[in-house]
Amino acid sequence: MTLLYQDPRFRLHDTGNHPECAARTELAENHLASLGKGDGIERQTWQPASPEQIGLIHKPYYMEKVRDFASRGGGRIETDTVVCPKSFDIALLAAGAVCDAVEKVVHGVDERAFCFVRPPGHHALAGAPMGFCLFNNVAIGARFAIEQLQLDRVLIVDWDVHHGNGTQDVFWEDPRVGFFSIHRWPFYPGTGDEEETGSGNGLGTTVNVPVSFGTTPQDYLDLFRSRLETFATAFKPQLVLVSAGFDCHRDDPIGSLGLGEEDFQPLTETVIEIAKSFADGKVVSVQEGGYDPQAMLDCVRVHVDSLRNQP
Repeated sequence: MTLLYQDPRFRLHDTGNHPECAARTELAENHLASLGKGDGIERQTWQPASPEQIGLIHKPYYMEKVRDFASRGGGRIETDTVVCPKSFDIALLAAGAVCDAVEKVVHGVDERAFCFVRPPGHHALAGAPMGFCLFNNVAIGARFAIEQLQLDRVLIVDWDVHHGNGTQDVFWEDPRVGFFSIHRWPFYPGTGDEEETGSGNGLGTTVNVPVSFGTTPQDYLDLFRSRLETFATAFKPQLVLVSAGFDCHRDDPIGSLGLGEEDFQPLTETVIEIAKSFADGKVVSVQEGGYDPQAMLDCVRVHVDSLRNQP
């Protein structure tokens, strides 16, 4: 079975005529809503993240800033990021899903979980929103596993077409969290050079794999597998988290690295193999980007099928 975190309330994060809108996830949401135990899916209920959980990554003043901005009607909280009156509550719901999934997977309720949440999170900084993101869901989940569940090493694998600069930033000097990102380069947000490897005690626990536009899918997959296997073998994670962006699909209007939906099967299977080798199979996948509704549906279907069907 695979634990599934999906809730129609995520539609209430209303961004209007914006790429990160509810419409981008509607087809995939309808597909996920049709799945149940007979499909190897265990649907979950959960609570929004607490202030203490958000505070594992974000500054208290920033949490208050988002709350206050939403309560005053919202708007553009920064150049690229739109907030509506419900956005603060929905962002807490998204982060809460990841924390709940991490806790259940670490405690052995099941080996794998998929959190189909929005808003996305991997650009969010400790004290600022960025790139459609309010709270860094996957980073909160990683630090929750370290601080509250007493894990020693958590690996984050980010295959969104954009570099997860916010995640990299908060774990830059933290040797307990490994960050692996494969992303289009050069591209937004301008970070993710191969020479960015962490610093201080965290030196070597960040691995960036920049990929140029026009790279073939097979070359991308080969690079992903070889670099991730090398990193994971050295890092030996006890839990693997995925920032699962699907905007590297060839039809994505924002990103695109030429991948097809079929390529997310070997991507997912590689992560599962890593988790089985080092982390007793424990994987929590968290939705990030993906802005073509049909491509999102196709990629989510392949990704979830791989999570629930891989032995």
